[in-house]
Amino acid sequence: MHVLYSGRVQGVGFRYTTKSLVMEFEITGIVRNLSDGRVELVAEGSRDELTAFQQAIRDSGLGHFITHEKVTWADATGEFRGFFIVS
Repeated sequence: MHVLYSGRVQGVGFRYTTKSLVMEFEITGIVRNLSDGRVELVAEGSRDELTAFQQAIRDSGLGHFITHEKVTWADATGEFRGFFIVS
């Protein structure tokens, strides 16, 4: 799952909240700020885990900062070993 979050998503603890939430799911991937003000999330896992994780992000208090989510689905590549915040 590849998600681009728009809104006031930088400077509000978005990446750190996402990193703490992922511990509840069997998911690997990355989250990072983009230079255009969006946050990018790339995550691998089962579709059920990923959709539940996506909802957990919205429900965590971050939802009111998000104005748009662009979600793209693709097959997992297996490139991730854990979940990391990338600078």
